[in-house]
Amino acid sequence: MGEISAAVAAAIHLVVTLDSDLVEIVLLSLNVNCSSVTLASLLGLPLGASLAVFNFFGRRTIIMITSALMGLPPVVVGLFVYLLLSRSGPMGVFGLLYTPTAMIIAQVILITPIITALTHQAIEDLWKEYREQLISLGAGPTRALTTLLWEARFTLTTAVLAGLGRATAEVGAVMIVGGNIEHLTRVMTTTISLETSKGNLTLALGLGMILVMMSIAVNASVFIIRDSVRRDPK
Repeated sequence: MGEISAAVAAAIHLVVTLDSDLVEIVLLSLNVNCSSVTLASLLGLPLGASLAVFNFFGRRTIIMITSALMGLPPVVVGLFVYLLLSRSGPMGVFGLLYTPTAMIIAQVILITPIITALTHQAIEDLWKEYREQLISLGAGPTRALTTLLWEARFTLTTAVLAGLGRATAEVGAVMIVGGNIEHLTRVMTTTISLETSKGNLTLALGLGMILVMMSIAVNASVFIIRDSVRRDPK
């Protein structure tokens, strides 16, 4: 019990004093996660809205596949990206394996279906409600799509935050394609896993504290946004 208390105290000291190794890992994690969510949002938001507004052959199949991909096993995604970026793979010539870029690619594959599916659900509900009104005003599908995206901006923010929460907790895929290389691809989740296995609880606990605070901040943001939308739907 005394060892654990000492480790917790040392971890708090690392966080408070902004230990250089800890800060480096946190900043890399934020860079990878924010980049992944940004790219996934640029793909998922318009795709989800298009699936809700446009009617085309194979639409229901794409919706079904997108929903199914929300539960993609991270290690399978990591393996897929590894094969894609390895020297013998189709993108091996770019030398992206074991780099932050490879980690971002893996996370984009994991996050995009989540944002797409949540966007489709939100826009589909609005489209059913305002379809006749938008058509009567002369808005075509493309104009209606942009209008609905703007009207659902607060709801869609929660979809993006859900993607951020998924990225923040990711371990398997980024471990496989990043290699958990010190000072290069070592992020919070992979470092916690490694340091715990080594018995170095101080750094693991320090990063764990920050990870928990980040998770609480993301979920609190989702709650606040949802609550504000319910109180003022406009």
